[in-house]
Amino acid sequence: MSKKNHISETPATQFLKAHKVAFTEHPYDYVEHGGTSESARQLGLDEHVVVKTLVMQNQDAKPLIVLMHGDCKVSTKSLARQIGAKSVEPCTPEVASRHSGYLVGGTSPFGLRKAMPVYIQETILALPRIAINGGRRGFLVQIDPKACVEVLGAQAVQCALAE
Repeated sequence: MSKKNHISETPATQFLKAHKVAFTEHPYDYVEHGGTSESARQLGLDEHVVVKTLVMQNQDAKPLIVLMHGDCKVSTKSLARQIGAKSVEPCTPEVASRHSGYLVGGTSPFGLRKAMPVYIQETILALPRIAINGGRRGFLVQIDPKACVEVLGAQAVQCALAE
């Protein structure tokens, strides 16, 4: 099946190659509003290792990226406190796409349209490998989570809530 072979390059895969980050490609059938539970199910992965890339904003509408376990949600109060913001909230899909350059459902923290601070749930860094969006709906890449710190300067935070 050709779908399993190679997916054309995305800004995310170009970024990963340019920064010499080893990754494997994992295409799946994108399902609208399927989220990480759907991609995890199709790829036979634990949803905890599938990482969501969330575009959020602080009280001044300054965008930021939060990387979170697929089976958790972000405590915006806890996150705001840790990053010294008054408040943090998710961006609307339109605003998120404008900031990231990606369609919601295909947002990758790699190859963003504009530089934004990246925060990563600390427990993600303890995992041996994570699956994270590769810059297109229906396309995950597996990488060492430490690459998020090394190439994105992601700062570890503790803001996970069980979903």
